[in-house]
Amino acid sequence: MSFPTTFFTSLILAFFLSSGVWAQEKINLNTATESELVQLISVGPKKAKAIIDYRTTHGAFKTIEEFSEVKGIGQDTLDKNRQMIAISD
Repeated sequence: MSFPTTFFTSLILAFFLSSGVWAQEKINLNTATESELVQLISVGPKKAKAIIDYRTTHGAFKTIEEFSEVKGIGQDTLDKNRQMIAISD
């Protein structure tokens, strides 16, 4: 590829990545629905329900690390999803 083509391709790619067109919105553990939670890696309907049940019983998540305390989640699932999750009220 020539310089102008490479430059403009890189510029367009940078725009799309920075604008969120390709970036996924983080999933808020304190407000997410079951259909949002199943978008997480290794989380199906059963684990999504466990997350909602945990949230109902214990209140809002206070830290991202607390996610690993949900039955069936654990440290491995937390690590896989760390960049995809957020917590807020």
